[in-house]
Amino acid sequence: MIPLPATMFESLGDHCAHVLATTPSASVSVAVARDSSPVHAEAFGLADLEEERPATPGTAYLLASITKPIMATAVCLAAQEGLLGLDDPVEKYLDGVRLSRHRDHGVPTVREVLQHRAGLGSHFDFTYAPLSRPSTRQAIERYGTLYREPGSRFEYSNLGYGIVDAVLQAVTGQDPAEFVKDHVFAPLGLLSCHIGPEYLGPAQEAVRHTAAGGRYPVYDTSHRGASLAWATASDLVMFGLSHAGASGVLGPASVAAMRDALPVGSGLGYGLGWFVSRVGTYTVVSHSGSMGGVATMLVVVPELRLAACVLTNRTGAAVRDSVLGHLMGELVPGFTRASLPPPGGAPARETAIPSGIWEGHVDTYTGSIPLILHVRNGQVEASLDGNEPVAAQLVTATPEWDLRALFAVQLPTPDARANSPLLSLDLNQRDGVLAGAARSLKDGEQDGWLGNYLSHWCELRP
Repeated sequence: MIPLPATMFESLGDHCAHVLATTPSASVSVAVARDSSPVHAEAFGLADLEEERPATPGTAYLLASITKPIMATAVCLAAQEGLLGLDDPVEKYLDGVRLSRHRDHGVPTVREVLQHRAGLGSHFDFTYAPLSRPSTRQAIERYGTLYREPGSRFEYSNLGYGIVDAVLQAVTGQDPAEFVKDHVFAPLGLLSCHIGPEYLGPAQEAVRHTAAGGRYPVYDTSHRGASLAWATASDLVMFGLSHAGASGVLGPASVAAMRDALPVGSGLGYGLGWFVSRVGTYTVVSHSGSMGGVATMLVVVPELRLAACVLTNRTGAAVRDSVLGHLMGELVPGFTRASLPPPGGAPARETAIPSGIWEGHVDTYTGSIPLILHVRNGQVEASLDGNEPVAAQLVTATPEWDLRALFAVQLPTPDARANSPLLSLDLNQRDGVLAGAARSLKDGEQDGWLGNYLSHWCELRP
């Protein structure tokens, strides 16, 4: 076992102070656990910029997508107890809801949903108080569309973990957050942990801030199991240790199943709720989180019986990544930030869509909306719902998509109008048809808070 450097935590404090002084930030909370207990926890900066309230090691942060390995743990526990089968069709547990299929695709399994290989489109939705969120069932009915054969390719989708919420409720009879509280958090002694739009635990919470330093209101989502867990850094690393040989709620076979990862990028795979990579001779399991007012990371090195996390409460990953790089560089020989998620973007290539006019539609929960594309020498214009053509702000292609284009065009559905003023198209040409996803989105926090990212089936013909 490699000993922890005696001066590591002193240099960590100096590094955190420097980063907070030189980078737009609010606070950062760091914890390290080894063998069976935390060995260090420290917080810097302000948990609330407006009230100038300092962050402490006892401050609870919203974890964003670190919620996923927590929820995957709960699903694997339910499977371990015989309540569900990881290789069962997920529709078996959706109370009659059928995932939409515009091609002859099969039904994804629970395991494929946890792996982001169900065939679902990219998705996130956030509803700000005092508005109420769509239910998980409504989100599945509106956006639960398969864009490819289940198991064929990785596409990160928060909606999949909303589906996991529905599966857990169906097989346990409990609200998913309560099941996790009773069967994951409580047995591990994680008293600060909670899942929900507002923090209801015993600690003080870190207020979420925009990149400009504004205050985020309470927000909710249809995919709580993807995004809305809360914890102090000390409790989060103890959850991490439960996947690194310390006492946990899962047996060895279930822990191994969660680390059984398929590749998603160079040197990076995704298992059941965990990214998996290598640093030298060590396996590293990890998950990042990034959304409105939040940037987080949890890293677990099973061979070292080691877990570490970095939590911040302002939009943007610069502080998180700088502190994480310093911390892990001290803890794990050979560590580089490139070893961890998120995976790099797909390389761009020139689009090969021939010039011409393509006509078709975007399928939405309010009905089919006409769409016409004019393609000329690599330039693209879109006319949506009979409106004047709008030139694309960006036109490219990737190994996965023959055409990617972004337009300042509003999809006229209530969900898109709420906070998603742009339209992107990700389309493939097969047998003379352009088909794929039309996605409503917003460019970061422009004019307010983080928007939604909503995928819809799109099909066009010459």
